Amino acid sequence: MGDERGDIGLTPRRRMLVLAICCMSLLMVSLDVTALNVALPDIREDLDTSVSGLQWVVDAYTLVLAALLMAAGSTADRIGRRRVFRWGLAIFVAGSLLCSLAPSLGWLVAARALQAVGGSMLNPVAMSIITNTFTEPRERARAIGVWGGVVGVSMAAGPILGGLLVDVSGWQAIFWVNVPVGLVALLLTTFYVPESRAPRARRVDPVGQVLMIVMLGSLTYGIIESPHSGLTSPLVLGCGALALVSLVALLTYESRRTEPLIDLRFFRSAPFAGATVIAVCAFASLGGFLFLTALYLQDVRGMSALRAGLCMLPMALMTLVFAPLSGRLVGSRGPRLPLLVAGAGMTAAGVLFACTASADQSLWVLFGGYVVFGIGFGLVNAPITNTAVSGMPRAQAGVAAAVASTSRQVGSSLGVAVIGAVMAASATGDSSAGFQGAERTAWWIMSGCGLAVLALGALTTGGWARTTAARVAEDLDEPQPEPEPEAETGLVGGAGNGGDKRGAYPRGEVTPR
Repeated sequence: MGDERGDIGLTPRRRMLVLAICCMSLLMVSLDVTALNVALPDIREDLDTSVSGLQWVVDAYTLVLAALLMAAGSTADRIGRRRVFRWGLAIFVAGSLLCSLAPSLGWLVAARALQAVGGSMLNPVAMSIITNTFTEPRERARAIGVWGGVVGVSMAAGPILGGLLVDVSGWQAIFWVNVPVGLVALLLTTFYVPESRAPRARRVDPVGQVLMIVMLGSLTYGIIESPHSGLTSPLVLGCGALALVSLVALLTYESRRTEPLIDLRFFRSAPFAGATVIAVCAFASLGGFLFLTALYLQDVRGMSALRAGLCMLPMALMTLVFAPLSGRLVGSRGPRLPLLVAGAGMTAAGVLFACTASADQSLWVLFGGYVVFGIGFGLVNAPITNTAVSGMPRAQAGVAAAVASTSRQVGSSLGVAVIGAVMAASATGDSSAGFQGAERTAWWIMSGCGLAVLALGALTTGGWARTTAARVAEDLDEPQPEPEPEAETGLVGGAGNGGDKRGAYPRGEVTPR
């Protein structure tokens, strides 16, 4: 940078304030996601709903978020990032307020979907604001490191804060908290965040967007409803057929567009394709873990929401500690080692719980499994982003990272849908024996997800994989870039959010307010 005010004319203090505002939005969204899990049993009792109803409370958010992340990023690049960020804050606050006032399950699910519309405009756009505010590479890397640390804090604090709010005031308090925080963030954004746009923004792809929504929605609906209607019922088979037709139509349509929602040539790169599937598997395991653990600790072991949150703390703390370590390992030794250890840890935790599942399982066994799972998940996030953008042309790296972020949300949705379906199909009433059988099956599925992370981590980070990435870069007629320093910071695009690097490649023009 030429002077201490930086290339965009902001003082160091102003840039740190912008970072704090962006982190405030991330903390609000991340806490909402992590705190919600410990409130699920209370929501079920208060709204008189079933396991499938709880699945929709979680998946209504993640599905809408996954479908809109990329569209929100390209819209912000086109019409202004601060403008879209403010819209996102306003919509998220309105959705949170409606969630807290929801009189029934249907209203709550609809309000969660509205929350997700706002959430899709927050984290990816905030990442673009940060990358355009901090233009010096080292300063940008430190800023994104702080951003990633906020995700770790939310993982650790979310279950405890959620449990405390539920015990003191009820599940509605989890959503009430978002209102004052969001309004303060909206006010600060108006006065202190500079407006910025990309010099050449990608066009919005409404047809591709609709096809993606139909595909994800029909697939998830079919999975969630399968325990009640049967796998061979017309409803479930129709949902599967609709998802398949939507997928074929999406692939056909996107292959013919000059600026597609997803450039299908990316998937010829083994590192990119591997990172996409790894993100789905890892976050499916996380989504299933949080959903199942909250029900087990409170419904089977009879814990309060606060005590259940405290029991989940070992997993969250390991994620907080090992996420930045993973970033440093990726920066110094590449993504292979963190992915292998992550896959092994998540697999080991799943196998441990599948083999020892019982209503009165030792707390030490629980804590040990939570620690191992937390280590595995903490290590997996940084190499996902790094591997997704590895070998990609610089102008396409932001889009590649956005696809990885979308894959995280898709994985979370599918994890909750599949694990919830297993619990609903296998459990008999409220009996501990029925729950125990379903729990074993669920843990075996999650260990399979961990094994997929391990296998794909080994397959897509070697010499052959790098060769395929180089061929894709050559096919796109762009020079192959070196990984950005951001890859060293750990939780880029953290749990439960879409950490998109859109706007970082190339840097847009910024006009300070």
